[in-house]
Amino acid sequence: MNDLLDIPELINLSVGRGIVRIPVELDVPFTPRVKALVDTPEFQRLRRISQLGLVSRVYPGATHTRFEHALGVFHHTLKYLLHLSKDERFRGVMDRKSVELVMVSGLLHDLGHWPFCHPIEDMKLAGLPEHEEFAGRFLLGETELAQVLKTEWGIEPRDVLDVLVKKSDTPRMRLIRSLISGPIDVDKMDYLDRDSLHCGVPYGRNYDRSRLIESLVLNEAGDGLALSVKGKTAAELMVFARYVMFSEVYWHHAVRSATSMFARAFFELFDKLHLGDFFVGDEAECIAMLRDAAEGTDAAVLVEGLFGNQRVLYKRLAEFSSDQHPEEYERLAHRPFEQNVLNARELVETLNRECGLQLSKMAILIDAPPVHREVEFKIDLYDAREKNYRHLSDASPVVDALAKKQFDSYVKKVRVFCHPDVKMVLSSEQARHVLTGFLRGQR
Repeated sequence: MNDLLDIPELINLSVGRGIVRIPVELDVPFTPRVKALVDTPEFQRLRRISQLGLVSRVYPGATHTRFEHALGVFHHTLKYLLHLSKDERFRGVMDRKSVELVMVSGLLHDLGHWPFCHPIEDMKLAGLPEHEEFAGRFLLGETELAQVLKTEWGIEPRDVLDVLVKKSDTPRMRLIRSLISGPIDVDKMDYLDRDSLHCGVPYGRNYDRSRLIESLVLNEAGDGLALSVKGKTAAELMVFARYVMFSEVYWHHAVRSATSMFARAFFELFDKLHLGDFFVGDEAECIAMLRDAAEGTDAAVLVEGLFGNQRVLYKRLAEFSSDQHPEEYERLAHRPFEQNVLNARELVETLNRECGLQLSKMAILIDAPPVHREVEFKIDLYDAREKNYRHLSDASPVVDALAKKQFDSYVKKVRVFCHPDVKMVLSSEQARHVLTGFLRGQR
């Protein structure tokens, strides 16, 4: 008998017993030990942190939470395990305790998230932790969640943290991490579908998730996931879904306007914030801290435009892509965030001096792709008849094009935003000439 299938949560998912329902029609087994984890204060905090943060300023339905997403990831983790536990090679690497470690790691993968986490992380400011590392605050020490892991699951919290933040390096741990954070992981499997649903767009849902899961196998080394050839088309559609979600949602110009407003405000104010409180607070608490810190400062126009009684998003003044505007793009893309701020400040000063304007310090923002780039979609394809593995990108021109080039070079554009009150002023021929010359470095 396959003892990996003799796990309460896997049994309950298979028979539809003891479950809770989340969108869209997903059954999440809610055994006593799962409930014990979910009911801890450390996990309940995720109820009050939205999954997409500032995206809701553009897509009103995008108010779903990290809590809902975590339950969705847990569901997909169980689906992965139900399939993989039938694989003899998988059973040779993973024992029951390892499978349970995967389960709790999937449920807790976003434990360290704070509100507006990704825009803050993208700035790479000195002294700010990655959210995965921040999970240690809730996993280590005398927390209720750590106690539940030990007593109800028999799992050491440090082992969960090792999955989220790499410490050890064994074939087993590499395999576990590939399920939680890899090219075709349980996180992407959930957020593409869930974000698409709540944003009211179809793009992240147009691929065959069941087919993809059914095609999961181990790679040649046995330390990560691969796909059988029957999953090739489903994988291509997943890559395309991710590309379009970045293009139409995550890097939509109005979403990036809100993101650049938040990032600049946080940059101006973070030395006035008590970051220890900010990072463990919920969304409402963090917004209140930002509004208090911004009061009476130049950054108030940004913070109130996002979180005040009247939404005021900055307008797109200019946009540069790598293919159509290589000079401007290369000058501003993948630079430290501090450099974007310096460039924006200098641009304001240049326009004021050369055009006789009186723009405020926060009148112009420059948004550009961050220093780090998207991870390439690297996964192997296994052909059982030929008994060989090869990179999916070698077998698929779709994956080769979209996974390597499009994300940073085409989807993530350089944009210059300005306060709506000064948009008309900056549309003059003189201002456009100064702006173009500045962005090309011809000052």
